[in-house]
Amino acid sequence: MTEQTLAAPLDDQQQTQRGFTRYQALLIALLAFTQFTIILDFIIMSPLGAILMPALDITATQFGVAVSAYAFSAGLSGILAAGFADRFDRKRLLLFFYVGFTLGTLLCAVAQTYHVLLIGRIVTGLFGGVIGSVVLAITTDLFPLHLRGRVMGFVQTAFAASQVLGVPAGLFLANHWSWHVCFIAIVGLSIVTIAIIAFAMAPVDAHLKLKQDRNPFHHLIATIGEPRYTLAFAVTTLLATGGYMLMPFSSAFTVNNIGIDMVHLPTIYLVSGLFSIVTGPLVGRASDAFGKYPTFVFGSVVSVIMVLIYTHLGHVSLATAILVNVLMFVGIFSRMIPSQALMSAIPDQSQRGSFSAISASLQQLSGGLGSMLAGAIIAQAPDGSLLHFDRIGYVVVASALVSLVAMYFVQKAVAEKAGKRVV
Repeated sequence: MTEQTLAAPLDDQQQTQRGFTRYQALLIALLAFTQFTIILDFIIMSPLGAILMPALDITATQFGVAVSAYAFSAGLSGILAAGFADRFDRKRLLLFFYVGFTLGTLLCAVAQTYHVLLIGRIVTGLFGGVIGSVVLAITTDLFPLHLRGRVMGFVQTAFAASQVLGVPAGLFLANHWSWHVCFIAIVGLSIVTIAIIAFAMAPVDAHLKLKQDRNPFHHLIATIGEPRYTLAFAVTTLLATGGYMLMPFSSAFTVNNIGIDMVHLPTIYLVSGLFSIVTGPLVGRASDAFGKYPTFVFGSVVSVIMVLIYTHLGHVSLATAILVNVLMFVGIFSRMIPSQALMSAIPDQSQRGSFSAISASLQQLSGGLGSMLAGAIIAQAPDGSLLHFDRIGYVVVASALVSLVAMYFVQKAVAEKAGKRVV
């Protein structure tokens, strides 16, 4: 049996009866690990801030620019790549951008000055920012909608795994050797992943048999201008803006406002990450079994409640802080996984790559703007505590409620396209 035969998606009846084939299980693990390295490279910058700033003799503002440089360059690259995203075998596209991401991370690893690090973050963002959209397009091409929630659930565990395994390991390496070693470790993992993709993954090129726009610019404009995609892009923007407003300031809020000391801070990330690793696949199964939108509604309700509780917390015990964080992550995953599964059913096969690339760009750009907006809202008291953090919570809740209504119309469009009532 050839790789191409193994890579071909089974029909619905075969999938339901047999579950994932051995090749599909390998592919899911490979895509999840790819996401793990990308996410780890992005989030490792935040905990390394306390080490990087004195090491490179830079200000907090300069460090913030280095962090934002990744998001904005990733957003730009997604737009630039969208016109070409459906013109190549998706495996080759994944390899191209993953190699570029690895080279950018290597540049960060050898950086001795702030400007070299900044260039490294820009290069890493230019390539790494597109990989998530390629992974989504591959998932959509190879797995039917009724199994896509499970696949997304496994792939999204990369976020939790990066918290549980990556961040503590990265801080251990930085504290015992050097911050350079953190990026060197990511480069090593990425090289292994590149080799496995190159030799074990079959081509993903069925979309190349479909009619394509000869001009990449026309393909980009056609995707952006497609009325059916406008609402999906708007929901993507809302979801990313809300998420990125809380994340950058969560550790400072936990230490200075909730009263958890730095020694116990990793425990919160560890426990919430472990729960998320378990929650991701369960949410994926639930979204396939009970419907993507009902699962999204559940996640939205949990998120709204927990964000309001979290942003109004005073000094509490470690156990309470862990419980609140765990429940908040349950809500986040219960929105993230079904929403991605639903979004993947929106574009036509000939535009999946460009649609995913534009969505990824919107996530990065709106995330960067969300972080800047949050920074403009909050202030820091003389004792280090964050002021007006509750206002960020209100903005996040408002975006969640609007996205809940908008997602209803997204799932309605998907249901009509699939000829079903519930998706």
